[in-house]
Amino acid sequence: MFGKRRKAFLVSAALVGGTLLMTACQDTEDGAAPSASATDVPAADAAGAGASKGADKGTEQGAGKEPDAKDGGSAEGSGADAGDGTKVPVQQACGANDISWSTRSESQAGGYILIMAKAKQGITCILPAALPTVAFGSDGTEAGPAEQSVGDAVTLSGATTAYAGVNPKTTNTDGGKELDSIIVGVGNEDPDPVSLEVGTITVDKPVVTNWHTAPADAVPSA
Repeated sequence: MFGKRRKAFLVSAALVGGTLLMTACQDTEDGAAPSASATDVPAADAAGAGASKGADKGTEQGAGKEPDAKDGGSAEGSGADAGDGTKVPVQQACGANDISWSTRSESQAGGYILIMAKAKQGITCILPAALPTVAFGSDGTEAGPAEQSVGDAVTLSGATTAYAGVNPKTTNTDGGKELDSIIVGVGNEDPDPVSLEVGTITVDKPVVTNWHTAPADAVPSA
């Protein structure tokens, strides 16, 4: 009896074990695949994640960077070095085409022509400490100095006006050339001298003063 029961128990156990084995195989085939661990992530995905982190880091660094000349930012202003690292604006010498010219006749000192020079709008320039170049007639007769020494340079800007006085005739004779205009330049090397109407004048050994900032100082004395 005992042997029959043992035999029946073994058969029953074998049947149960086979059933469990078949169930496990079916679950493995029909169920979802086991999830991959962190070490099983494909190399392409890992590389993409690394690139994304690198881009984010670059964006953060770029946001706090000040632009320089290479990045399209503004460079330091131009100018001459003052010696302590600061920049001093460089002013140009005046040319005749930088200036708005005008003249008027004056009666002092036997009569003379007052030349007035102002910088054109937006221009700042320097009249050098030298005589204006004033010429007369087709032969280019030039006015000599009416003063014994050279004056100061004059910076023209805005409403600042420089004055020079021209005496077209310093002789006591009746001779001379009858003219109605003068040629004015800033120095003998000025490439763009201007012609100024002055009315009819007699020219004989003319003289001209230095540039002055007050018209009373520009009266030619000889």
